[in-house]
Amino acid sequence: MPIKVGQDIAKTRRNLSVNGKSISYYSIPAAQEAGLGDFSKLPAALKVVLENMLRFEDDGFSVAVDDIKAFGEWARNGGKNPREIAYRPARVLMQDFTGVPAVVDLAAMRDGIKGLGGDAQKINPLNPVDLVIDHSVMIDEFGNPRAFQMNVDREYERNMERYQFLKWGQSAFNNFRVVPPGTGICHQVNLEYLAQTVWTDTDQNGDEVAYPDTLVGTDSHTTMVNGMAVLGWGVGGIEAEAAMLGQPISMLIPEVVGFELTGAMVEGTTGTDLVLKVVEMLRAKGVVGKFVEFYGSGLDRLPLADRATIANMAPEYGATCGFFPIDGETLRYMRNTGRDEDRLALVEAYAKENGLWRDENYAPIYTDTLTLDMGTIVPAISGPKRPQDYVALTDAKAAFTKEMAETFKRPMGKQVVVKGENYGMESGKVVIASITSCTNTSNPYVMIGAGLVAKKAHELGLNRQPWVKTSLAPGSQVVSEYLEAAGLQQHLDAIGFNLVGYGCTTCIGNSGPIQREISEAIAEGDLVATSVLSGNRNFEGRISPDVRANYLASPPLVVVYALTGTMDIDLTSEPIGQDKDGNDVFMKDIWPTQSEIAELVQETVTREAFQSKYADVFKGDEKWQSVEVPQQETYDWPPTSTYIQNPPYFQGMGAEPGTITNIEGAKVLAVLGDMVTTDHISPAGSFASTSPAGQYLIERQVQPREFNSYGSRRGNHEVMMRGTFANIRIKNEMLDGVEGGYTKGPDGEQASIYDASMAYQELGLPLVVFGGEQYGAGSSRDWAAKGTALLGVKAVIAESFERIHRSNLVGMGVIPFEFTGGDTRKTLGLTGDETVSIHGLDSVEPLQEVPCTIIFGDGTEKTITLKCRIDTAPEIEYIENGGVLQYVLRNLAKET
Repeated sequence: MPIKVGQDIAKTRRNLSVNGKSISYYSIPAAQEAGLGDFSKLPAALKVVLENMLRFEDDGFSVAVDDIKAFGEWARNGGKNPREIAYRPARVLMQDFTGVPAVVDLAAMRDGIKGLGGDAQKINPLNPVDLVIDHSVMIDEFGNPRAFQMNVDREYERNMERYQFLKWGQSAFNNFRVVPPGTGICHQVNLEYLAQTVWTDTDQNGDEVAYPDTLVGTDSHTTMVNGMAVLGWGVGGIEAEAAMLGQPISMLIPEVVGFELTGAMVEGTTGTDLVLKVVEMLRAKGVVGKFVEFYGSGLDRLPLADRATIANMAPEYGATCGFFPIDGETLRYMRNTGRDEDRLALVEAYAKENGLWRDENYAPIYTDTLTLDMGTIVPAISGPKRPQDYVALTDAKAAFTKEMAETFKRPMGKQVVVKGENYGMESGKVVIASITSCTNTSNPYVMIGAGLVAKKAHELGLNRQPWVKTSLAPGSQVVSEYLEAAGLQQHLDAIGFNLVGYGCTTCIGNSGPIQREISEAIAEGDLVATSVLSGNRNFEGRISPDVRANYLASPPLVVVYALTGTMDIDLTSEPIGQDKDGNDVFMKDIWPTQSEIAELVQETVTREAFQSKYADVFKGDEKWQSVEVPQQETYDWPPTSTYIQNPPYFQGMGAEPGTITNIEGAKVLAVLGDMVTTDHISPAGSFASTSPAGQYLIERQVQPREFNSYGSRRGNHEVMMRGTFANIRIKNEMLDGVEGGYTKGPDGEQASIYDASMAYQELGLPLVVFGGEQYGAGSSRDWAAKGTALLGVKAVIAESFERIHRSNLVGMGVIPFEFTGGDTRKTLGLTGDETVSIHGLDSVEPLQEVPCTIIFGDGTEKTITLKCRIDTAPEIEYIENGGVLQYVLRNLAKET
């Protein structure tokens, strides 16, 4: 009998029989029968969110029946109904760069709750948390058989304080697991092992309940697992901490853009070429804040490894996620990667019962659609500064020449002698070629392809050019297993692509130093050195301080560029070298066929390999097992540590929140341009001894060789404050032609942003930052918001914000505002000499427009209207409390 509207939503709970076992689940068809709405045409990605509403309404959480009905209205309104909902993911994924500061915050919250008279044991993850240590390994050694072990040894030397802290966290907190160093990249470990597509848990009555596997992660590429129909996306560490402590994620029901894939990939192309075209198309479409769901007949011929590559780069095309529904390929991949057969049976049965299965009849409603015939894909790269800067390989040489003239404004052909070497450096030479990143090393088709390119090149007598720093950093140990089994690693070794570690490496700026003489030649000639990597990010200043132009490419193309050593070549028509007999060799001579690749993948990428490598995934090697930590509920902060310090967020905090106040007489800390990324705001890579962060460490007797990176020191707010807005390529428009983290101090003279902010804070003056379009694009880097807040910035005013950074700013008590009415930093003629006041904040509502008065340096005054990007009612409470963690801490303290 149909359930009546208003009757207990628990009656949407039904039982599913799988392999003779009964499992409960929340039925979307039952909700439809109850008259709560027509959900039959919802995209699968949105049905996952709808199921979340059904389950948590039953548990008495902050979900109303009207929230469920809103999904039916979404379908009736053609894919639009921006109702605010409270979403609760099943689990949280972290990596160590963002995970360390999150655990630091949890440890500080234990101190903070005790200060408020509460119980320290209240601070524990309520949802499962997995932290994978993958961001710390740096490529110091390369191109030889010792590289892996030497880099691992150096990693432990640099990071022992951090590893001791994480291991303490694993023992101190419930529901918190750590995957040790040297295992793989978090997203690849998630895809290959942690994710289950359909999750199970036991409810308060002891019954087993099945529901979609969902997560948030403290890394923007958490989206990769959407390729396996697991709904997940990146959030800042601040938001992730709130989620693991039981707070819902406040979000609007998203629009869902359908991306139809038709046709099939043609000979000579890779999944990387496909994703670079997808990124270009979706950036042009505009999908920020939206879900993208892929559908169409092309999925029948698209392996899950390629789907994961596309899902991985959702941050690059701007979407919250890029989702692929469950189908037969999902089951095939799960079986091949070692998942239990009972789990596979549950995934299939659940998906078909709850309307999450894709077959030939799958035809949901989308907000908007676009189409791509995969038969039109050609080999391509993207660069030199943004992932969406797509270049067909046939145009790559001409495009680089154009970039030299128009972007870098430097001549081609200028040579500088490299001391002690028999070659010179010139713009366009590739000094870093790196097979790295979860984006592509998770894909056996492109990795086997790279190995075959190396094999054919080696057998012909080709080798990397001597100025190219080559590296191979797979995302999991399984990759090494199948490269060895296929007999390809020896050929990769022969041309310099030795294993350097299992981690993110070059993709996050841990490329390590290049040869000193090459670096000096680049600096002497002011040359545009280049890198080619199989990663997902190529922002300015990210890969290496010596490199200005960075290109994303498939692993096989990375190998080819290492052989040629230059961007100034047409790989599709010019010879890439000579064989042992002096004959010209062209790229087509060493490029494998799809059948060659598929045959080796079939032979070597086995279920047994995955089961073997993940059998003891949390155990770690002898080095990890020998790390000793004390067993205690609160952390004993070492006063001399330069890696781990107790942050100031909760010190002296009262039991009650404050109120939002107007911003009066704020000074301008920075005026920034378009596409200012979180890498610009809070860089992850190395830093100089002359920088504020470097000076801080030198004052504490840390030598430059031991600086490590900003990313590794995110557990120390003193380093990170000094590193905020300190990217060597950031341009503050308050200063003419100056690169780096500088501004005008209170005296009007040029100063570091850190020193200026400290001077303004001593004067009691609030600060604002102005920006352009897509402010905060890139990584889900909580320190981009934390550093902004600790520098005394009360507001960021931009033309538009990327989703995660906007949320992070609110989570740290910094209010984001957007220009309205055509105003921009340019139309206003801002120079940084202005004084800014923003009113109406003492009674602000979500997305309210408020007046902003700007007094210019010459004394003239103008009032403009800003849109306050506090988007939801809970976010107002976060701002009132000074941030989301303070909000959570006060509430937990009240409970005890």
